[in-house]
Amino acid sequence: MHSARVAIIGAGVGGLSSAIGLASAGFDVTVFERATTPGGKLRQATLDGIASDAGPTVFTLREVFEELFEDAGEHLERHIKLRPAGLLARHAWRPGEHLDLHADVAQTSEAIRQFAGAREADGFERFAADARRTYLTLRDTFIRAQRPSPFGLVQRAGIRGLRDLCGIQPFTTLWRRLDRYFRDPRLRQLFGRYATYCGSSPFCSPATLMLVSHVEQAGVWYIEGGMHRLARSLASLAEAKGAVLRYGSGIARIHTHAGRVSAVETEAGERCIADAVVCNADGNALSCGLFGPDAVRATRPTLRTERSLSAITWNLVARTSGFELAHHTVFFSADYRAEFDDIFRRGRAPESPTIYVCAQDRADAGLAAAKQNSPERLFCLINAPPNGDIHAFDHGELLSCENRVFDHLEKSGLRIERQPQAIRATSPADFHRLFPGTGGALYGPASHGWTASFKRTGSRTAIPGLYLAGGSAHPGPGVPMAAISGRLAAASVMRDYASIGTSHPVAMPGGTLTR
Repeated sequence: MHSARVAIIGAGVGGLSSAIGLASAGFDVTVFERATTPGGKLRQATLDGIASDAGPTVFTLREVFEELFEDAGEHLERHIKLRPAGLLARHAWRPGEHLDLHADVAQTSEAIRQFAGAREADGFERFAADARRTYLTLRDTFIRAQRPSPFGLVQRAGIRGLRDLCGIQPFTTLWRRLDRYFRDPRLRQLFGRYATYCGSSPFCSPATLMLVSHVEQAGVWYIEGGMHRLARSLASLAEAKGAVLRYGSGIARIHTHAGRVSAVETEAGERCIADAVVCNADGNALSCGLFGPDAVRATRPTLRTERSLSAITWNLVARTSGFELAHHTVFFSADYRAEFDDIFRRGRAPESPTIYVCAQDRADAGLAAAKQNSPERLFCLINAPPNGDIHAFDHGELLSCENRVFDHLEKSGLRIERQPQAIRATSPADFHRLFPGTGGALYGPASHGWTASFKRTGSRTAIPGLYLAGGSAHPGPGVPMAAISGRLAAASVMRDYASIGTSHPVAMPGGTLTR
């Protein structure tokens, strides 16, 4: 018997993870990617011939990728070189106020003790323990499992796990929960920021997002060659397992017949028969018709008010001086609530934003890239409203925002010698063009309210044979979560098409899916 033909739309982390699993199982897999390189949001920008990461910059949950590679008969460390980070991130407020978080909990506790006193250090230790407990409670029952309903989650947890589920207080906001641990507003700001990893406000998101802190505490890794190396390694593994990757080949339409998926059609008009389709795009792109009328009913539309954060980013190559950057450094705004009010209530870039700076050439030892005052690769980011589909963000607005951001950095002690030819800005409007149907939202729907996670589409959509992967699907945004979503989609395909057989695929000229 021949294998089922699977078309995967998008070579992001979710799509590539699906491709690896399905191709390894003998399915006939073709990945269609509109861009010329793999990665999706895990993308690069090139300035003066120098490539730098322009998307996610933090690699966590290494075990997710170890399992992905091992299940394909490979070993992660043979494909990418990883080094553990001892310093997780540096955080700054007023000049002279900065705090480092370390991989070692005891070291972080001592740093907090020196920064804010013994009571806050004790609060951090309780917070770290509760964050770990929250992650372990949800890891197998929710994060790694097909998306359950609230009742289904309780069933999975069982009698023994019910107490743990109640203990993580999903009905409390993260910001309110932080009051139990910290009196110092700077520390509430620091640990509340983990909600933004899911594109959400700490004032609206559930306390369960404290698990993100544990994920980082459990291990942050540097990838030799940058984060984009991961995307290239996933693409190479997919091809080695028999998947066909077609770059520069976007999908314009998903076709159905008798109520189930039957084919995909490229933007060039080529129709490719498919028994199953894994869509590694934002689910809203399906519901708003960007893949044709047949796919509109696949997912629930995402309302503008439900969108997650977008961003304004700057990639640049520049000399720095003054403030000693770590690989990851955060410069906090003076009024955190006002920042999120600007974004989610007023729909504008914050007047006084928190600024994230990734100094990509630096590691724990610090200043190798800054030796002899040499230029270094920087990636700067502020949160922004997800309105790139209705607001243009013209050059004047971006330049004004850029000046405010770099002025704030200079007041914090960091001087960056900007050169117009060596800086590239990306706005919510740009992100909307890169990822249609999103308005520039980078994380799918926002995680606002305890029911938000249950509203995300699971791997199966309302159309038989059409599956969803990526940050808008369960279990949510982030590089490892996208990989999990891809594996969940692949597992669903395997279960649904097990009867078709698992012979190895045959690639035909032109990449058309065939039996």
